[in-house]
Amino acid sequence: MPGPAIVHWTRLTHGQWTFHLAATPRGLCCITLPNETLADLEAWVTRRVPGAVLERDDDRLQDFRQQIVEYLQGQRRAFFLPLDLIGTDFQRRVWRRLADIPYGRTCSYRDLAAAVGKPKAVRAVGMANHANPLPLVIPCHRVIGADGSLVGYGGGLAMKEALLRLEGAWPVARDGYRS
Repeated sequence: MPGPAIVHWTRLTHGQWTFHLAATPRGLCCITLPNETLADLEAWVTRRVPGAVLERDDDRLQDFRQQIVEYLQGQRRAFFLPLDLIGTDFQRRVWRRLADIPYGRTCSYRDLAAAVGKPKAVRAVGMANHANPLPLVIPCHRVIGADGSLVGYGGGLAMKEALLRLEGAWPVARDGYRS
């Protein structure tokens, strides 16, 4: 009988930000935001991968770390990583659409709801966006208010603005948002 699933993790520090990355054998499954701790990662794994053992393995996650560092340094615009999207069918559908938002572009929650075929489900799309376990790689920071304003981001609005500035997507033109 096989033992418990193993979820490997590593820590990545870039400037003032520290992230914890976790991966199953299928791929990257979680990235904590800088205001989250290793305990938050442990709680996520306990909820989302019941019975799994969390084990640190910096070498195994080196490719994940490298691509994220390259992105944060402005040297990478797209990620080529295996992902293990752990969530509901609806959440995964929203996250796949988030992944389609090009680097340096933004869209509104309303646009995202329409893109997943649920134009009246703006709030549900916002909740799925908030539950995104792979920020940076699944670019939830690229979703802004319909009026072009910065709204809601688990890492805080200063981090959201910094990521959009890195991508050249902030400030948004006064006549609307970039899509």
